[in-house]
Amino acid sequence: MTISGFTMVRNGTKYYYPIKQAISSILPLVDEFVVALGASDKDDRTFEEIQSIGSDKIRIIHTVWDLEKYPRGMEHAHQTDIAKAACKGDWLFYVQSDEVVHEDDLPKIRQRCEEMLHDTSVEGLLFKYRHFWGDYDHYITSHAWYANEIRIIRNDPDIHSWESAQSFRRIPNFDGIHYREKKGTFKLKVARVDAYINHYGWVRPPRYMQNKRKAMEVIHRGRDVAEAQFKQEKAEFDFGDLSLLTVFKGPHPAVMEERIRLFNWSDQLDQQHDRLQIALKNGKPVHRHKHERIKYRVLTFIEQHLLRGRQIFSFKNYRLK
Repeated sequence: MTISGFTMVRNGTKYYYPIKQAISSILPLVDEFVVALGASDKDDRTFEEIQSIGSDKIRIIHTVWDLEKYPRGMEHAHQTDIAKAACKGDWLFYVQSDEVVHEDDLPKIRQRCEEMLHDTSVEGLLFKYRHFWGDYDHYITSHAWYANEIRIIRNDPDIHSWESAQSFRRIPNFDGIHYREKKGTFKLKVARVDAYINHYGWVRPPRYMQNKRKAMEVIHRGRDVAEAQFKQEKAEFDFGDLSLLTVFKGPHPAVMEERIRLFNWSDQLDQQHDRLQIALKNGKPVHRHKHERIKYRVLTFIEQHLLRGRQIFSFKNYRLK
């Protein structure tokens, strides 16, 4: 049995992605790691960051992004497919450039791959998620965020990245362009794996976070829309009230230790229990993040306290076997 790792990235260091840690976290598990590296800005050092890992398992494919041909985030899926197509393994392990796996989970992941290798009805493996927010001590437990996602797939040419590369679908006779098309696509049949993806996409200094959000808006909605939107916003992102989140008590992956030591923006974060109430009382407008809204807080309470964490009324892009 062989396993390939793969990812796509552009301007990774410029926007504070832990790309080095993401790749390094699964490198002991995989036989090769393929990176689709988009042509980045002059002030980006993603290529050097990946090279500094110093592994002959890593293979970089240099690409150029075309946001006109692949609008609405579909270039993410296209770039993911470029990396996927170059993989040689029986199983393909996709980690996005802000996703990191704990070293203690690697043996369980390998064992699950071995168990499912000859069960051809299983097309992928489903991981649990921790979405860290603001700092390394808080993560989101909320109906508003996906609790599981597919990150290992079979090396099958009919399996493609989907929409903005959050997940995968079987797409026979795919035209290679319309990654958001639902008609003629099929959810993958998956088995669970008892392992977590640690998602650090919302752990950045507030100014970096805002820059990253603007870059994502350009990719999804175009430069003109992004420029107009962010003229109305502050230069620093407001993470909101961290006291509403779940406190993380377990260890982070070892590859994250150096990065966590660089955490220096705690004075820019809000951990007041009554932030929203105080603002409302003073008649100030309050922006609520999705997980802060009453609807999602009620649904989350029901799921966590009455349903043992099982999400209800949520979209699932997979079929559990």
